[in-house]
Amino acid sequence: MRATCARWLAPTALPALNLVLALALSAVVILLVGENPVRALRLLATGAFGNAEAIGYTLYYATSFVFTGLAVAVAFHGGLFNIGAEGQAYIAGLGVALFCLGAGGWPTLLVVPVAVVVAAAFGAGWAFVPAWLQARRGSHVVITTIMFNFIASAVMTHLLVNVLIKPGQQSPETREFDPNTWLPQIHDLTHAIGIEIAPSPLNLSSLLAVVASGLVWVYLWHTRWGYELRTLGHNEMAAVYAGIVPARIIIVAMSISGALAGLVSLNEVMGVQHRLLMNFVGGAGYVGIAVALMGRNHPVGVVLASILFGALYQGGAELSFDMPKLTRDMVVVIQGLIILVCGAFEHALRRPIAALVRA
Repeated sequence: MRATCARWLAPTALPALNLVLALALSAVVILLVGENPVRALRLLATGAFGNAEAIGYTLYYATSFVFTGLAVAVAFHGGLFNIGAEGQAYIAGLGVALFCLGAGGWPTLLVVPVAVVVAAAFGAGWAFVPAWLQARRGSHVVITTIMFNFIASAVMTHLLVNVLIKPGQQSPETREFDPNTWLPQIHDLTHAIGIEIAPSPLNLSSLLAVVASGLVWVYLWHTRWGYELRTLGHNEMAAVYAGIVPARIIIVAMSISGALAGLVSLNEVMGVQHRLLMNFVGGAGYVGIAVALMGRNHPVGVVLASILFGALYQGGAELSFDMPKLTRDMVVVIQGLIILVCGAFEHALRRPIAALVRA
């Protein structure tokens, strides 16, 4: 019984306790600002989960975080730190937009699967170059992926300002896609089967995020390729001794990571904006790092952490309306405390809790 408790301690009890500690520290910060922390946290929870519309917005934000969190997690299992999910999602948005602009007459049932392939291909392609540089030339993937984020931003700025901009407007964005290329909204799908829910940006990509999480779980723990990836991440020398080729694993893992990050474009470009515009990723690539960290690089943990950060985004927006002193910057502080506690303080709580379980 004790062995079972100890085995489930790290993935379950520790994140929960770390979250409680982070919220307690957040309450202290809110108190120093001059607001009631109990009321603030209650408003935060109500704004994120108080009604169907709020839940829809929370899950909409969480969908993008699931994709980027999975992207970071897959790379991390191979000992790689992919900081380029932001740029990979950005370039994937370009590919999806070009496809949607040219597929105006296609049926939606055909547009959606092709768009998934396009988004994954563009994201994987943008991650392939840093992967190849590390595998074949020894360049560190952290440096190259950061550089590729800036390159992606520069490329998108040039294209949206000078090439793809809708004629007759100053805002750097493309024309709106034809409605048949839009991802169906969840409230429209439920309406078709007789279930009425409040409208929200939540769309079909949220179901794709669940499917992607399941596929990543199968890949990492139930395939030979996932075993090779995890072996490389634990010990490269042992992997080489076992006949694993590190260069091949690095390229494949980073390509899969980039493909997952690229799926963010489906949620934002096809599901909500219905056009390509500047900075549509909105920092989701960087949030994915925190999501993977808090989720212990496990798909289930990534999904739960994504919902938490989605709640902070949605609840924080509502909180700033009711309590003006608590701006969106304060929500960023709360996010930072969660990342700090769940990352830096993890081992500080592990020993006393393990001792309590043994006792």
